[in-house]
Amino acid sequence: MGAIFDAIHNKLTAAFAPTRLEIEDDSARHEGHAGAHPGGESHFNVIIESAAFAGTAKVARQRMVYRALATELAGPLHALSVKALAPGEG
Repeated sequence: MGAIFDAIHNKLTAAFAPTRLEIEDDSARHEGHAGAHPGGESHFNVIIESAAFAGTAKVARQRMVYRALATELAGPLHALSVKALAPGEG
């Protein structure tokens, strides 16, 4: 994978100790659109499951993830889709 993928993986792992972490580079689907980079790594989908999300609302969970990835979102990462779950949620 690439540097942005690695940064997302490493930062989310460090911040949330997830029991499930799926990261998909969806950049190819956005080729030619604003924010797309020729080499990809501009649009990602993330599914993350962590006890850190237990008892928090969906929007709060997304904000937690966005905070962890603030540097990437301010620069090379154009779009991020997040599905954040507490253990046992489907």
